[in-house]
Amino acid sequence: MKRKKSDRALLKTNLFVCAIILLGFLATSIVSYRSNLGVFEEDTEKVTVLTAEGIYRQIESIFMKPMGVSLTMAGDTLLQDLLRQEGAHLNDGDYVATLTAYLDSYREKYGYDSVFLVSARTGRYYHFDGIDRTLSPENGEDAWYYDFLQAGESYSLNVDNDQAAGNTITVFINCLISGDDGVPLGVVGVGFDISTLQSLLREYEERFSLRACLVDRDGIIQVATDHTGYERTDLFASPPYAGLRESLLADRENATAFWHDGKEGRVYLGSHYIPSLSWYLLVENDTSPQTQQMQRKLAEGALIVALVVLGVTLAISYIIHTYNRRIVELTRSSEQSRRSIFQEATEQLFENIYELDITHNRAANLETQRYFESLGVPPGTPYNEALKIVAEKQIRKDFRQGYIDTFAPEHVIDTYRRGEESLQYDFMISTDGEHYYWMRIVAQIVLWKEDQSIHMFTYRQNIDTMKRQEKQVLDQIQRDPMTGLLNKTATQAQIQQLLEGGGQQLRAFFIVDIDNFKQVNDRFGHAVGDRVILHFAQSLKGAFREEDVVGRIGGDEFAVFLALPDRATAEQKAREILKTLNRPLSLDEGVCPLSASIGIALAPADGRDFGSLYRHADTALYTVKQQGKGGFALYGGETSPH
Repeated sequence: MKRKKSDRALLKTNLFVCAIILLGFLATSIVSYRSNLGVFEEDTEKVTVLTAEGIYRQIESIFMKPMGVSLTMAGDTLLQDLLRQEGAHLNDGDYVATLTAYLDSYREKYGYDSVFLVSARTGRYYHFDGIDRTLSPENGEDAWYYDFLQAGESYSLNVDNDQAAGNTITVFINCLISGDDGVPLGVVGVGFDISTLQSLLREYEERFSLRACLVDRDGIIQVATDHTGYERTDLFASPPYAGLRESLLADRENATAFWHDGKEGRVYLGSHYIPSLSWYLLVENDTSPQTQQMQRKLAEGALIVALVVLGVTLAISYIIHTYNRRIVELTRSSEQSRRSIFQEATEQLFENIYELDITHNRAANLETQRYFESLGVPPGTPYNEALKIVAEKQIRKDFRQGYIDTFAPEHVIDTYRRGEESLQYDFMISTDGEHYYWMRIVAQIVLWKEDQSIHMFTYRQNIDTMKRQEKQVLDQIQRDPMTGLLNKTATQAQIQQLLEGGGQQLRAFFIVDIDNFKQVNDRFGHAVGDRVILHFAQSLKGAFREEDVVGRIGGDEFAVFLALPDRATAEQKAREILKTLNRPLSLDEGVCPLSASIGIALAPADGRDFGSLYRHADTALYTVKQQGKGGFALYGGETSPH
């Protein structure tokens, strides 16, 4: 009887303990699940933001060069002159060949899939292979051209099939060519295969298990791995984007990101406006597969524990001990797995990741401490002092103070209190004290929940190649494609900058014009004319110093700007130039006589801005032309023959 009571009591005890274990497991699992889910969503947000930033920078880099080339062609006075002459050469094969050669030279030089020109006068679509077709408002495939003219913008982008290149889907950069009176002369631009952008998006999608696309202001997908703008697919016509048009496309100033409940789970959506393209970069990170996997693991764990609890009756204490130990191990394993996934994802984008405890002014882990010590920072040195030592040893002098000010503890804390969670600084760094390269540090500021301290994660990214490419593209944009001299826009900008900082220093502005250049083209052809211009430009450049401004401002017109001690030196320099330039050029086609005329204006006497100096020098040049050419004249002075 007592045994039965004891058995019943033991059974009740075991059932009670089992119930407690089951309830405890369920409670612990739910808390752990929610905690891990929260951490997972935080990681998802960070990885999505970093991925969007990476795609944004690479897209800007891809479009920078073709946009610069298109704008250069649109501003080329030679092309403008050819368009003005089109009415007189409608049936002239040589004229078409000249335009074709011009377009083909850009295609071969920069390797684009398409280079085109549309004449506003005739609607002719010139391609690098000749005249492709004549555009018409009645043809729906030509709507892009008339929409662009009506919009009144200087440039635009569109995705279309390239009829002149086998109907391949192409991204076109269109630039407006305007005459001096502002009336459109035509549209010129380049195009490249859309697969370039699709490959970039596909690489990020496969690496980070998300989806990215580019849409225009109307929500039409322009570039995605499975769509192009040619298909005119409205992104917001289907989930998970249905009804989110205003939320994602309203803000063009700041990046937008938020969570949205999709059909199968939570989706993190981000929007980033790209001003130079007038497109939005949208990134979608669907976490439902990972969430479902976590839920399956939770169910599997519950089933395992339920089976284990059935054998608790004989070894209840052992089972409890084992259960607790397994919970600890699972928790640690989950945390380690989360950290490993996040670290692997971020290290693919950045060189090194370090963690700082800003509140307590110290390194937050052993790896960061060892990094400081490898640079000669004594153990136990406060973070703010270690920051100065690192700056002294690695950062180039002109970037040191900015580096220290950006990542100083007080600035990090102020930044976080203002509601901002990231910092960024670009600078030049060296590991040997001699050779410097560009580095970017992106810092993420977080609140450590355990002790309410502020921590900062710093991600180091080598951006030397990107910086050099930006400088190279900028230099190409400022150069005349034929001669390599500064183009008209860059020439004017540099001269104006020197005038604004020059004070009362005497400077000379030369306009140098090739005499009878039209006769050279008529007699020998445009190809020889181009060689004459190149020879003339090289000779002119060789006559001046490296710091002097030498540029091509028209078809056969050049400008030079330099500092001189007196007026007599300007006259002497003009004689030297004429002596160099007024020489016949021997060619296979024959001897080409060459001479030049020069108009000179002096600053500040004749003007303190580019426009005034140009008008006065042009007046002097006109005087030389009227009196026989081949000489020079100073504004307000007499003409001097060569």
